[in-house]
Amino acid sequence: MRLIALAALLALPAVAHAQTAAAPEQPLLHEVVGQVEPDRMRADITALVGFGTRHTMSDTVSETRGIGAARRWTERQFRAMGEACGGCLEIALPADTVTGPRVPTPTEVVNVLAIQRGTGDPNRVIVISGHIDSRVTDVMNATADAPGANDDASGVAAVLEAARVLSQHRFDATLVYAVLSGEEQGLLGGKILADYAKAQGWVVEANLNNDIVGNSQGQSGVRDTTRVRVFSEGTKTVETALQTDRRRYNGGELDSSSRNLGRYVDGIADRYLTNFDVEMVYRTDRFGRGGDQVEMLRAGFPAVRITEGAENYDRQHQDLRTENGVVYGDTIEGVDFAYLGQVARLNIATMAALASAPMVPSGVTIEGAVKPDTTLSWTAVPGAAGYRVWWRSTTAPQWTNSRWAGDATRLVLTGVPIDDYFFGVSAVSDDGYESPVVFPGPAGAFVSVGDPPAPAN
Repeated sequence: MRLIALAALLALPAVAHAQTAAAPEQPLLHEVVGQVEPDRMRADITALVGFGTRHTMSDTVSETRGIGAARRWTERQFRAMGEACGGCLEIALPADTVTGPRVPTPTEVVNVLAIQRGTGDPNRVIVISGHIDSRVTDVMNATADAPGANDDASGVAAVLEAARVLSQHRFDATLVYAVLSGEEQGLLGGKILADYAKAQGWVVEANLNNDIVGNSQGQSGVRDTTRVRVFSEGTKTVETALQTDRRRYNGGELDSSSRNLGRYVDGIADRYLTNFDVEMVYRTDRFGRGGDQVEMLRAGFPAVRITEGAENYDRQHQDLRTENGVVYGDTIEGVDFAYLGQVARLNIATMAALASAPMVPSGVTIEGAVKPDTTLSWTAVPGAAGYRVWWRSTTAPQWTNSRWAGDATRLVLTGVPIDDYFFGVSAVSDDGYESPVVFPGPAGAFVSVGDPPAPAN
């Protein structure tokens, strides 16, 4: 079957007109999409809301109220899933004691991770995350009821559903299901996750951060069930001054690893979801706002934020109340579970596709100045049966043209001038799973690197 899939891939014409057109349909991705159960996510959110408040500085001793009870409940869910898959999930509880502007007294902030080790390349890691903590109008109020149904029990429910579905399958790469604490107090859980990933030596290929993903009715009252936003940074947070100078001159401001990860998520929606579209937003996050993916970006890891298409701000960061006929507060009545199911399907299909594909190519370089042709080179990737070179107009939002390179690590695009296009390379497995596209040089590399050492005198 794998050889047939590759033969079909090789038979494609030299130029394709959509990124997703290069790969064959994958039955596994249709299967995992079909396994999502919105009613399970309803039960998860109901349980989380039932803890009253999940504020980072709330009770940690009670079994029925506060952040401690919610974390322990989450850990129990992961452990039950691990038993159901024959012990395929390892539980980790990375933590740090934090004091800061929004944490006036030393507070232990604990994340709950379930780790599904890859069967082929376990050091390559795909992360899905959501934050378990909640808040009301006053971010320092740790005692008032703060149900946090959409912000961000919806994201936690998506993480749990991903773990339930994907733990029944095996993948080449490692999958990490991350439930984070302390987001509302300053992205504390995101920092703890990033530090833990670095300490473990993980090569994080992608972080899908789900934050506010369950509401379909916007502030205007208009319901939008067909659209989800994916935010991605254009230039890398960890870009050095030298890299900035080179990127500013030669391009790459639209092609960070996170941006091309966003394009990959968009392609998955187009192929495997019905009546549900990704709207790519060329920002790291909503204007002037942030999420835990920011800390992953600061660590040099590719990351995107996934957020509902139409936010209702009356239901975010609000005390529970009714004023002038307007209901305020983040209650479960504001969650559309059919919509949340679509978001979960998008995450799950993306994770399965990434974890089944080879690692993205590294060492991608390009040359062609003062020539009629463009040449790309890259380093071979374990598990890759071949590579596809992509290009697009410098003003096009998506990759539009491609050429199959076989198992070579160099391709000359005859008659395609370097001046007129942006270029990239993807890796393809023998059964047709394809990695995200990698833009040449540090601007697009999925594993960020600093500047090379200056030559010796």
